[in-house]
Amino acid sequence: MAKIRIKHGQNEVEIESKDFYIDNQSVGEIINSLSVHVKDHSSGTLQYDCSYGQPAQGTDVMNMLDDAEIHEPEFVKPSFLDKKQIRNKIRTLEEDAFFDQPRTVSEVVAQLHEYGWTAVPLDVSKTLTDMAFSNELQKDLREKRSYYSIAKMVELN
Repeated sequence: MAKIRIKHGQNEVEIESKDFYIDNQSVGEIINSLSVHVKDHSSGTLQYDCSYGQPAQGTDVMNMLDDAEIHEPEFVKPSFLDKKQIRNKIRTLEEDAFFDQPRTVSEVVAQLHEYGWTAVPLDVSKTLTDMAFSNELQKDLREKRSYYSIAKMVELN
């Protein structure tokens, strides 16, 4: 599943390819068209220059965007994450509301794979446990399985 997210200021749009097909030839055109609708009118500035229609000949729209990635898991071998990278990738899942529901280690490993990353399940488990100890995630034990979700803040009066 491919995902495109464009954010500028307070405005953001995200689309997923489970609703339609995006190929490498049309992704630049799609991003170019979407970016027009996302620009922040209040600031009067654009992060990148865009226009309706086709990008200018020879323009690589993907190079114009910060942190742009294209991943088609069915066609590309996932990149391996070492222990140091796992925490940041788990935070990416957290930002995408993946941990709004309790998740097991195997679900986290599978979702990382969907995003184009692969990691040793034991390393993922250790990172999730560390994040639970530091209150970044909440850990629950049900039916002898650990589940991780967004840490709920408790407010004391």
